[in-house]
Amino acid sequence: MLHQELSGILNINKPSGMTSHDVVARVRKITGQRKVGHAGTLDPMASGVLLLCLGQATRVAEYLLVSDKVYRARIRLGIATDTYDAQGQITNQAEVTVTRAQVEQELSGFVGTVEQTPPAYSAIKHHGTPLYRLARRGQTVVPQARRVSIEVLRLIEWTPPELEIEVRCSKGTYIRSLAHELGQRLSCGAHLANLTRMASGHFRIEEALTLAELEHAFARGEGERLLQPLDTALQAFPAITVDQATQSKIAFGQQVQLPEAPEAPMCRAYAADGCLLALLRRSADGFWQPQKVFSPAQR
Repeated sequence: MLHQELSGILNINKPSGMTSHDVVARVRKITGQRKVGHAGTLDPMASGVLLLCLGQATRVAEYLLVSDKVYRARIRLGIATDTYDAQGQITNQAEVTVTRAQVEQELSGFVGTVEQTPPAYSAIKHHGTPLYRLARRGQTVVPQARRVSIEVLRLIEWTPPELEIEVRCSKGTYIRSLAHELGQRLSCGAHLANLTRMASGHFRIEEALTLAELEHAFARGEGERLLQPLDTALQAFPAITVDQATQSKIAFGQQVQLPEAPEAPMCRAYAADGCLLALLRRSADGFWQPQKVFSPAQR
């Protein structure tokens, strides 16, 4: 049986124990759609907001990836592991004698733009092979440090030897690495015991769907209404409505002039009826070049 292609974004509350790929496979089965991808992976032990793009929404996934993230994390002091989380092998144990004040002092040092070294057990690729596969083979590859931004990091619970923190950070930030480095700074070791992504951009866990809720909705024939339009991923760009002549040029990928052009390098172009036409980029000569053109069936 052929299914009509669905296009849109799903905010899924990923359960702990599933990989992001597992969730994609499950959603493909529930919706009957093959073209499904995630925008920002979560480790198997982690739960929370996982954004999935269906159909033509996969074309705007890159704009979801760059959004800031908010995490709630539980860190266990006194035990370090090779994966920096609770699923790894213990590499060191130590008595925990630190105080709340010491923990808060060290946490404050992570705020701002910092250089962070990702875990050796991660999906980052080295010559085409994920680091976690190399690590399992006994091949030690030290990942290159990357610059990340941590806007907010606050201690919300202190129950030694565990603590719970909330982190607002840029894409590419590894909370496992933060936990590991905190343990090093406190000289007692630490690992990530639990992680929940509370938000990705403006998508929040309070509005996230469980897989069971999604399955029930599609079984009742009401699943399509749960999809958010693909331009939800493009809200960072200003919007402009164009006339019929300009619309026709955009449809053929031709550059256009915008009489009331926004003061921005990119913008969303809409038809008079409110349908998304394209994402446009300003050229050096002042014209606007379509970057992604969406047909009526893709909106």
